[in-house]
Amino acid sequence: MRLYYSPTSPYVRKIMVLLSESGNLDAVERVVASGTPVDPGTTPLAHNPLGKIPVLERPDGASLYDSRVITRYLDATLGAGFYPEAPRLWETLTLEATADGILDAAILMVYEWRVRPEEKRYEPWVEGQWSKVTRALDALESRWMSHLHGPLDMGQISVACALGYLDFRHSARNWREGHASLAAWYGTFSERENLKTTMPPT
Repeated sequence: MRLYYSPTSPYVRKIMVLLSESGNLDAVERVVASGTPVDPGTTPLAHNPLGKIPVLERPDGASLYDSRVITRYLDATLGAGFYPEAPRLWETLTLEATADGILDAAILMVYEWRVRPEEKRYEPWVEGQWSKVTRALDALESRWMSHLHGPLDMGQISVACALGYLDFRHSARNWREGHASLAAWYGTFSERENLKTTMPPT
């Protein structure tokens, strides 16, 4: 299998944590790729027409894209065990979707100042994206702490990668304010060796 990736992508980080936690890092060859919505760069368009990474090229089928598809496939193929049986599965998937939603909004904020010309940036739109992030953080703080403290699964890994990305790209926003329980959980969870080794380069 071949994974097209960027070392700074939080979606890729989810996959790398899964591979590392399950002892399967050598199961996937990694190829660096990058691009933006206005310039696909080196993203593998032949494998993902959407021009996004990560993309997993399989030897026996169509390439897979979207990190949630890839993590579910690798979990099943490698027997990693990070997606539990129902009914907990539905909570895990919802938690993973919440984390990915945080990332979607946070990355759009980055694109606004990195890709769009300064005179065309729209601050209310940026703040609207951050509102999505804060609502999701509020939900994690009020509804999901018992799950986060439960057995290891992709929901927890996804949330940790999302919070790490907020520290990486939006540290000035101080997501920890008003989210004491979530911050305490992340402080402990982020000490896992496989979270440390997958930190994006600064």
